[in-house]
Amino acid sequence: MIRKASLLLVGALMGAAAVTTLSQMPFNVSGAANAAATDTYRQLNLFGDVFERVRSDYVEVPDDAQLIESAINGMLTSLDPHSSYMSPKSFRDMQVQTRGEFGGLGIEVTMEDGLVKVVSPIDETPAAKAGVLAGDLITYIDGEQVQGLTLNEAVEKMRGPVKTDIVVTIRRSGVNEPIDITITRDIIRIRSVRWREEDDIGYVRVTQFNEQTFDGLKKGIEEMSESIGDDKLKGFVIDLRNNPGGLLDQAIAVSDAFLDRGEIVSTRGREADETQRFNARAGDLTNGKPVIVLVNGGSASASEIVAGALQDHRRATILGTRSFGKGSVQTIIPLGANGAIRLTTARYYTPSGTSIQAKGINPDIEALQELPEDLVGRVDTKGEAGLRGHLEADGEEESGSQAYVPSDPDEDTQLNLAFDLLRGVQVNSAFPPVSDSAAVKN
Repeated sequence: MIRKASLLLVGALMGAAAVTTLSQMPFNVSGAANAAATDTYRQLNLFGDVFERVRSDYVEVPDDAQLIESAINGMLTSLDPHSSYMSPKSFRDMQVQTRGEFGGLGIEVTMEDGLVKVVSPIDETPAAKAGVLAGDLITYIDGEQVQGLTLNEAVEKMRGPVKTDIVVTIRRSGVNEPIDITITRDIIRIRSVRWREEDDIGYVRVTQFNEQTFDGLKKGIEEMSESIGDDKLKGFVIDLRNNPGGLLDQAIAVSDAFLDRGEIVSTRGREADETQRFNARAGDLTNGKPVIVLVNGGSASASEIVAGALQDHRRATILGTRSFGKGSVQTIIPLGANGAIRLTTARYYTPSGTSIQAKGINPDIEALQELPEDLVGRVDTKGEAGLRGHLEADGEEESGSQAYVPSDPDEDTQLNLAFDLLRGVQVNSAFPPVSDSAAVKN
């Protein structure tokens, strides 16, 4: 049987890689089961026939290893947009990234219609500084067409020696002509949590969920609480906008930071006995201070776990626009020396039993960001529901929304509304009373 690794991902991390090893399993089949097994072997024989014909008759001598790798990746990517094969190098790169440091441009990416789609540029990285936006489609990398490449192949081409330049050609919604952007590669050291004091409010920006996220959050809250003082401190704004996700355990830890008890999230696999429930432990880092969580169309997966848990427990007010809608969990399954596979193994559900797959989290307070004239109509994301081959939702599908965050805080409509609410404007309507709702499993 395949032995699953403990690393669970609930976000699309650029450059992730994995390998799988399969051990032989004894078969005890009869009747219909035997017929099904026979049909499967017949299909495997078909694959062998095609493989041999390609090896013998293709116009050029193919690379056998590359053929097998492509076949494996094709099988996985046909399942859903988040399952894939990772070469040994990609697997190593992913392990580095989850630790919070890797080399590259600084963009979170996925595949859409055969092109590389930017989920979001990472704050203060070369891509962000060069002007890459969430929703951009990368069509060429250094003049080479992206169409036909796998996501891992495209990511590999975007990586290279530090301080070297790369030209990415992007297609942006609302812009007729392709845009060439020159980006200088650099070591991407991700500080996943940043914070600052806004007079009587603590502001925390979480850019992704890597191994340092909870520790960063804890440090930020403790420092600001001590500096501002309990009597003066009005509350906290947790900014998850354009946060594409990351590690499941970190999403659970961040949620737990604000909860004293109750379920945070459950994951449900194919079999009923695979269901897992994760519960909060006593202790609220903020001592019950009001919390507003900011989300938008670029907030995906682990971000949605946090927003969903705090919303269901009525512990925080969710403000912004509908989130991305990625409600699935990927398990990294090592394959020895051959890399690993990233395989979708479960869906996750909020404490009230709601799946956000291809639906997203709807904010308690919807607040559209004011856009510059040249970006009107260009910065919306389709969300999970817009990805080809996505897992179907339970019910009507609709996810993704506006995903623009201005660089100037003074122009940030959503952020300033959160500050106003914490300081008492419309506070009664903004903050639902904390209660033991029957919808939430405690």
